[in-house]
Amino acid sequence: MPPGPSSGGSPDASPGALTGREPHVPAERLVAELVPPPRFDAVRFSTYVPDPARPSQAEAVEALAAFAAGLGGGPTRRGGGPPASEGVAGGGGRRRWWRRAPKEPAGPRGVYLDGGFGVGKTHLLASLWHATEAAGERKGFCTFVELTHLVGALGFQQTVRTLGGHRLLCIDEFELDDPGDTVLVSSLLGRLVDSGVALAATSNTLPGKLGEGRFAAADFLREIQGLAARFRPLRIDGDDYRHRGLPAAPAPLADAAVARAARAVPGATLDAFPDLLGHLARVHPSRYGALTDGVRTVCLTGVRPVADEATALRLVVLADRLYDREIPVLASGVPFDRLFSTEMLAGGYRKKYYRAISRLTALARDAHAATGGAPPPVD
Repeated sequence: MPPGPSSGGSPDASPGALTGREPHVPAERLVAELVPPPRFDAVRFSTYVPDPARPSQAEAVEALAAFAAGLGGGPTRRGGGPPASEGVAGGGGRRRWWRRAPKEPAGPRGVYLDGGFGVGKTHLLASLWHATEAAGERKGFCTFVELTHLVGALGFQQTVRTLGGHRLLCIDEFELDDPGDTVLVSSLLGRLVDSGVALAATSNTLPGKLGEGRFAAADFLREIQGLAARFRPLRIDGDDYRHRGLPAAPAPLADAAVARAARAVPGATLDAFPDLLGHLARVHPSRYGALTDGVRTVCLTGVRPVADEATALRLVVLADRLYDREIPVLASGVPFDRLFSTEMLAGGYRKKYYRAISRLTALARDAHAATGGAPPPVD
C-alpha cells in the first residue's frame, strides 16, 4: 500500500491528525487492492484451529478446501470464447477458442459462510483466496462496501469487464443496507456468474434472510432470494475468538494520557472524536483506508455515543479499515461498547454495530499492550 503523509516519527513530536488528511484514491488503486488485508496475509486453512466442540468449523474448512480444489482451469467464458490472453495456444499459435468448454460444476457457483462475530469467517475466506491456484490479478478479495465503491468508481459495465475474467471473487461482510445496493449487487454478481466467476462470501446473516429488519418490500425480497440461489450456505458456529478467554475491554484513559501517548508513539495520530466524525462525513467511505496510510496508532479523545445512524455506519466502515490494517486505537471518553444506543443495537444494522464494537475493543487491547498500559485510566 502506498505510504501516506507523515504522522509524527519521534517521541514528543507533534502528532498528525486524521482530520487533516484529504486522500485521493484513483480507481486503479481500488482494483489493485482487491486482495486480503494485511491482517490476513499469512492465514491459510492449516492455520485455522477449529473448536472441537463446534464440528461445523472443521466441516467448513473441508468444504472450502474442496471448493478451492475445484476451481482449477479458470472461469468458463460463455458466448465469446476464452479471455483474450487465452485465445491463442502456445507454440504454433493455433487458435483453440473452438474447443469444447470444460463442463461447469453442478450446483451453485458460490459458497456463503454464515456465522456470528469472530468465528473466523474472514480467516477462512482469505484462506480460500490463497488456496485458489490463480494469479493475483485473476482473483479478487474485498468487503461488500468496497465492492459497491468499486462500482461507483468504475461504473457498472467496466466493473463487469474488470472482474469478469476472474476465477474467484471473495466478498467479506456481505450485507445489504439499502434497496439500491440490493439491486446493484444482485445484477453485478449475476453477470459475473454468467461469465464463469466463482463467488465466496461471508456474512452474519443467511442468504435468504438478507435485508430482514431493514426493508421488506416484495420487490427487493425477490431480488434477495434470487441472489441467495447463487450460493451454497455453510454455517459456522462458535464464540467470538477476539474475546475468547481475554479480559474485559480496557478502561478508557484520561484525555491528557491519550495526548501524551500520541506524542510519544511514532506514527500516531490524535483527533477529538467529534471532529473525526465530522471529517468522516466529508470523506467518501471508499477513501477511509487511504485515510490511514502510514498511521501506526490512532488516538482519540472525548469518545461519546454516536447520535445518528448515518454517522454510526460511517464509523463502522472506519473500524473495519482500522481492523484490517491492525492499527491500534487508544481512546478517552466512553468505552467502545457504549458507542451505539440501545435502539441501534436492536435495529436492522445491529450486526454491523456489534462487529464494530468487537473490532474496536480488540484494537483498544492492542493499543494498551503496545503502550505498556502505562497511562492511568480515568477514575
